Amino acid sequence: MLPTLNAFLEVAVGYVWGLPLVAVLCGTGLLLTILFKGLQFRGFAHAVAIVRGCYDDPDDPGQITHFQALCTALSATVGLGNISGVAVAIHVGGPGATFWMIATGVLGMMTKFAECSLSILYRRVDENGEVHGGPMHYIELGLGPKWKPMAVFFAFACAFSAVGIGNMFQTHEVAAIFHDSFGIPHIATGIFMAVFAALAILGGIKRIAHVTSFLVPFMAVIYIGGALVVILWNASALPDIFYHIVKDAFTGTAAQGAFAGIAVRFVIIQGVKRACFSNEAGLGSAPIAHSAASTKEPIREGLVAMLGPFIDTVVVCTMTALVILVSGVWASEEANGVTLTAMAFDSCIPGFGKYFVPIGVLLFAYSTLISWSYYGERAWDYMFGAKGTIPYRFFYCLLPVVGALWKLGPLLNLSDILLGLMVIPNLTAVLLMLPRIRKETKIYFEKLHAGQFKKHF
Repeated sequence: MLPTLNAFLEVAVGYVWGLPLVAVLCGTGLLLTILFKGLQFRGFAHAVAIVRGCYDDPDDPGQITHFQALCTALSATVGLGNISGVAVAIHVGGPGATFWMIATGVLGMMTKFAECSLSILYRRVDENGEVHGGPMHYIELGLGPKWKPMAVFFAFACAFSAVGIGNMFQTHEVAAIFHDSFGIPHIATGIFMAVFAALAILGGIKRIAHVTSFLVPFMAVIYIGGALVVILWNASALPDIFYHIVKDAFTGTAAQGAFAGIAVRFVIIQGVKRACFSNEAGLGSAPIAHSAASTKEPIREGLVAMLGPFIDTVVVCTMTALVILVSGVWASEEANGVTLTAMAFDSCIPGFGKYFVPIGVLLFAYSTLISWSYYGERAWDYMFGAKGTIPYRFFYCLLPVVGALWKLGPLLNLSDILLGLMVIPNLTAVLLMLPRIRKETKIYFEKLHAGQFKKHF
């Protein structure tokens, strides 16, 4: 019974995360880029100034700063996909997949801008100062009560995805990698992850934001630094690699070594899919984190959120891609996923990848786990009220032990399906409320250019 169910769910995952969904995600990003006249380029410098705290006001409603909101959302997206997923995309799609991955990341910046602007516009702050926001709220409040069933569906899908993809899958992968690399028992990894998850999660969004605001910059510096060592070590290969990234994006990849060659259609699919999976633009997860930001200006937080896909996909994923490509291991038939990335790091300093990649996986998985706990908690709160949030946190903190020990096939496949289906209610709301977003954007930039916003430094 279970193998049959799992086989059915695997087929369903392929359909849900197939070309139609990828086309919707990219098409939405392209539409928004055109309608807002390339705001991800025009507003980039202003977005950086906001993150630096230039416009922070301690009296604004919310629970965390712009920087903390960005780090919390990034900690959920900068995960295993940045290490293993990129390797799979290049192994299957060749160097040209990198080009389409970057292009999709740039389009995703506008989707994040739109959905996270709505999360501030339609959030609710209760009598205790706690923020309630995200797609379930802007679906109900922005579109009206008759849309509540769609909001409830989103909340259910989000809560379930948090348990599966956001929690147990992360721990399962870490436990497997540490067991294979160092012989550490799965149960030990599960307990370790559970304890350290509890230290952050049980303190609520403020403690999660405090942890991620340290962890995300630390992870980025360490990982990008390690990647640059490999890239600079093989700097002579860069001109040829950049040539093939652009050329193969439009012509396909010829056979090389164990690589059998691939048509341009599959190159595009691999790059686009990896970017969509990695930066979560359009899924509706990041708006939950950004809704907690302290601000009175919805568009301001949308601009902050816009930086997420840039950092996650254009920077971190591209670093992984370049490491794999310049090292020359991408055409190898001996490895794929995390193993391929480790081989690439080993090519520079023998033995380096064996330690560097598992540590990177641990940090990325932990950060994803704690941020998704908040997403699941807010979804749970929407469905069942505030009384269930504390029990949810304790339940969530126990799951890493389960994830480390159990085979998760059907559960993970169902989570993957629901994760993809989150796109439907979220982007429906975004597209229906586009006139409101455009109006708010026009008003915000008129105020900005008129000097009505106080800049602290």
